Amino acid sequence: MESTTSAAGRATGTAARGTAGDRTGATRVLFLGTSLTAGLGLDNPEADAYPAVLQRLADSAGVRALMVNAGLSGETSAGALRRADWLLREKPDVVVIETGANDGLRGLDPDSTAANLRALIAKIRAANPAARILLVQMEAPTNLGVRYTQRFHALFGDVARTEGVTLLPFLLNGVAGIAKLNQGDGIHPTAEGARRAARNIWPGLEHALRG
Repeated sequence: MESTTSAAGRATGTAARGTAGDRTGATRVLFLGTSLTAGLGLDNPEADAYPAVLQRLADSAGVRALMVNAGLSGETSAGALRRADWLLREKPDVVVIETGANDGLRGLDPDSTAANLRALIAKIRAANPAARILLVQMEAPTNLGVRYTQRFHALFGDVARTEGVTLLPFLLNGVAGIAKLNQGDGIHPTAEGARRAARNIWPGLEHALRG
């Protein structure tokens, strides 16, 4: 979420490490996200960020997929939209969108976040009309008030429903607020927290990969 740019997010995306060897012809999965995706603060983000964990889960399940981590620390939904054309040059088969958390931290208008997500989905479809799109539910901090947090929560379901994309669970279910699963900032998960985050995402991602 809010921080300096991490090495994991500086490039178009790095392939997440897994246990399998050659993935030629595998389904290409692009993770367009924030520092939560990039693995900010982890000792070895290329191995421990949740997309890398998902790579291992896919390998273990015999699902041929190549997870590409394009997480960028501090990025808002507007930043993701600006970066999208570059990232989508590889025409990914599946796109997992994890953005908006920094919008919530900054108290940005949920309507603007929703508009950015819709525009981002349109860019993905323009790049690859057959792409399967998965939108990760994110939440705003409670100190912004009940009305704001409710509007922020609702925007993800509204976008998923009207745009016809899959809504995945809140990334940090069972992680947020649990001290031992978070780094000292109380925001970014530890390696174990990232493993739990991956398990939140895996059922929906596996369904998309096998569908």
